[in-house]
Amino acid sequence: MISNMKAVEITATRIVYSESAFAELVLWRLPKPLSGSSHPFKYRLAYVVAGVCVLRYDNETGKGDHRHVGGKEADDVFTTPDQLVADFRRDIERWNHENSNA
Repeated sequence: MISNMKAVEITATRIVYSESAFAELVLWRLPKPLSGSSHPFKYRLAYVVAGVCVLRYDNETGKGDHRHVGGKEADDVFTTPDQLVADFRRDIERWNHENSNA
């Protein structure tokens, strides 16, 4: 029965970019969508620099898909897990480029 299904972890990965920067990606497939989401995934993707989360994608219950960048929260459109990760990595590259000391 679907009602007896549990969340299935798809990935739980930490990517180290430098001594002071890493990304953490956690994604689950759920038996049914969360309130506020139209897809069966729960996720949190965070980019942490010098101990501060500077970029985060997540879908809290009731809030739906959104991202946090520079202290601002904005709605996001979820299409597929692969696209979610690609968008997140693109935003990490953009953040690194815009915040480099070079």
